[in-house]
Amino acid sequence: MLRIEQFICNPFQENTYLIYNEQKECFVIDPGCYNTQEQADLLNYIQSNQLQVMAIVNTHCHIDHVFGVNYLVENLAVPFKIHPAELPVLLAAPEVGQRFGVHCPPITSTPEYITQADKLKLGNYTFEIRFTPGHSPGSISFYQAESKWLISGDVLFQGSIGRTDLPGGSFETLEQSIRNELYTLPDDTTVFSGHGPTTTIGQEKRTNPFVKAH
Repeated sequence: MLRIEQFICNPFQENTYLIYNEQKECFVIDPGCYNTQEQADLLNYIQSNQLQVMAIVNTHCHIDHVFGVNYLVENLAVPFKIHPAELPVLLAAPEVGQRFGVHCPPITSTPEYITQADKLKLGNYTFEIRFTPGHSPGSISFYQAESKWLISGDVLFQGSIGRTDLPGGSFETLEQSIRNELYTLPDDTTVFSGHGPTTTIGQEKRTNPFVKAH
């Protein structure tokens, strides 16, 4: 049985997730740990639970989702995986941080690329990669069928959607991503978003005011 642990990080209240299996193999999803306390909390959980982090995997590369990448790569020596269309977003992070009044150093790790043609495997568990641009050009979401989990990043929230006014954003593209890639999942799929509480696909199809199901 897979387990998921949530950490709320940084001034943007971003959700960082640890997903791990019975063998304690682990993915870190969207490490947003910003200050030394948040970094220590995340690393302490990993070490105290004897988790073996296999990779850092990002849904996208806006600053609030990458603050902790350098720290974890340096301390855990693990690969960092993104969609190739997110590379310009990743490279722009220091400049974007300045505009938002937060410090975001350049990401020193060279990312490995994953696309919707790939599968993420954690032991016997497979995560399907769904290409869900609109909030950012290379946003991807991760669906785990047995657990009925979706890691949506900032594509879909409880009662809301990701903003589309940042570079590479498009409401029309985001709407299409949600309808074609997320609303086609089973209604009882739990959605773990990049911000805020969990929801389900069924609830959002019925009640989300921004993107209605057809």
